[in-house]
Amino acid sequence: MQESLHSLSIEQRKNITVSGVESVKSFSETRIELCLTSGNVRLLITGTGLKITGFSKSGGTFTAVGTVESVRYGSGFKTKLFK
Repeated sequence: MQESLHSLSIEQRKNITVSGVESVKSFSETRIELCLTSGNVRLLITGTGLKITGFSKSGGTFTAVGTVESVRYGSGFKTKLFK
């Protein structure tokens, strides 16, 4: 099995660069969810004023700007709360 590499760089909580991105699952001004190249691994970025500035599916690179408040990395996130 070939291991996929990912990298995440956040400069001054404003400039976001990610490699190893397969697709953008969802995005808004407060949340960006990325699917990474290793199967079911996801990256969730939350903040304010988030805007995608670049994405190359063939190169697996992603860039965005905005104020980053949190980052979650892992397998599958629950996006709805059930009562």
